[in-house]
Amino acid sequence: MFRDALSTLQRWNYRDGRPSWTARASNRLNAIAFAAGIGPRHAATLEVRGRKTGRTISFPVVVADYKGGRYLVAMLGQKTEWAANLRADDHAVLLTRRQREGVSLVEDFSDDRAAILRRYLELAPGARPFFPVDRHSPLGEFAGIVNDYPVFRVA
Repeated sequence: MFRDALSTLQRWNYRDGRPSWTARASNRLNAIAFAAGIGPRHAATLEVRGRKTGRTISFPVVVADYKGGRYLVAMLGQKTEWAANLRADDHAVLLTRRQREGVSLVEDFSDDRAAILRRYLELAPGARPFFPVDRHSPLGEFAGIVNDYPVFRVA
């Protein structure tokens, strides 16, 4: 019951694929906390340059580890603004545990995307309401949605 209400609230905060003012405020606070090392181990803050404004945009992300690599997933799918910003300029800054790391984020089109999406959902409970599959689903179900959710490898 509580989980269903939380999922509904999460989806409501991102209706139309854009964060509401409450989601933006929450994201800002989480980005500050994650950059300072407060929060889950896989939480981080990503800074990207806006492709239209040129301004630096900061927001919280979950870094999924898979086969020795690190990956970011756009939980809102192809309409995610930060994914479009990265496609325009793959340079970003990843802040984890008070460490600032300049990175390149390369969109991943490998056959591992289904497994990466499943790993991401294991680590990112806040993203689960935006995926049509359960985190415990077989890889075949994830294979059906890999083109809907951009995956970026941290290089």
